[in-house]
Amino acid sequence: MENKEKIRSLAENVWAYIAAFLRWGVLGLLVGGLGGFVGALFAKSVAWATAMRGANPWLLYLLPVGGLAIVGVYKLCRVSGVGTNEVFEGVRSNKGVSILLAPAIFLGTTITHLLGGSAGREGAALQIGGSVATFFGKLFRLNEEDRHILTMCGMSGVFAAVFGTPMAACVFAIEVVSVGRFCTSALFPCIVSSASAYALALVMGVAPEHFLVENVPAFDISTMWRVLVIAILCAIASMLFCWAMHSGAKLFKKLFKNEFLRAAVGGIVVILLTLLVGTRAYNGGGMDVIERIFEEGVVRPEAFLLKMIFTSITIGAGFKGGEIVPTLFIGATLGGTLALLVGLSPAFGAAIGIAALFCGVTNCPIATILLSVELFGGESALFCMIAALVSFLFSGYFSLYSGQQLIYSKLSEKEINVHGH
Repeated sequence: MENKEKIRSLAENVWAYIAAFLRWGVLGLLVGGLGGFVGALFAKSVAWATAMRGANPWLLYLLPVGGLAIVGVYKLCRVSGVGTNEVFEGVRSNKGVSILLAPAIFLGTTITHLLGGSAGREGAALQIGGSVATFFGKLFRLNEEDRHILTMCGMSGVFAAVFGTPMAACVFAIEVVSVGRFCTSALFPCIVSSASAYALALVMGVAPEHFLVENVPAFDISTMWRVLVIAILCAIASMLFCWAMHSGAKLFKKLFKNEFLRAAVGGIVVILLTLLVGTRAYNGGGMDVIERIFEEGVVRPEAFLLKMIFTSITIGAGFKGGEIVPTLFIGATLGGTLALLVGLSPAFGAAIGIAALFCGVTNCPIATILLSVELFGGESALFCMIAALVSFLFSGYFSLYSGQQLIYSKLSEKEINVHGH
């Protein structure tokens, strides 16, 4: 009798695993398929906007008008004030995000890049993913816990399609919401979503991001002290960038209560700053600047600080996009500059700087390690891992996302449960 009960229990467990595999496999494919399609279109849209801006420099002078258009689109879609933090909240609670957030952030980010605002793409990717997941959650009438997982699937799918980093996208979507509390049940559906979205984006012609790091130094004490210096200084820079992003938004809201006026003034300030520095390198995402560091070893020492200023003004004024590509820019330029000072190659320093700064502003060490492998290959992975973990410790509880929860202290097992600041 006892053996029969064990067999029945085993059969029930096996069926439960099979059912979960089939259920989340299908849901992951659906979310990843739609997320990959929308994400690929979005990546192509941003690439088109960047090319158009490069071919038509006069478009920069329309940035204030673009800011007015973005505010208008958000008001029309009734998603004013809705952003990445609301997507995070959707993972932790029963709140979803409006499906209209997807076209609003899609159009808003494209306008920002077309007209020369300094912004990235990840904010849009996460928000589009959250919007797609909300749609499927309502369509299939999922319960609250399943909707949370589906939201993470949506985030990972669109992120993977846009950046071409499916492993990092899978873990980032789970890790970023509540640092220290890892939802392992979301791993399988998220990798299905991110891998399928990545595959579809490849078919649609979206090339993944990848940088060649040549002449990786030997793993010895001489190299390690240099890596540690870069990592610690990038951790400090990550705190400065988070502070600048939050302070910029608060300052604009305090000075200009009207959203339309805020966006117009922000656009004018970006134009004036561009004319003042005499280069267009800080408009848009700046991937071309990052590529030059890896390909030619060309880096300007002031670039990281100027990118912080341009991005904090752009996003603070109400323009749309994200902060991750600017984070990669800041990490690459600061890491490359510091590498020259300590006797390392700029490309290697840029890789270390990207890993350290990304981890510092997102508090996602596991996702950072996977991102480093996907962006730079395995040869520099150990150095990047050490830099990321050092930055994670030294960057405190600063975060780009005020909606991010940090569950545990970085110094002990003590629970703190604070929001990023």
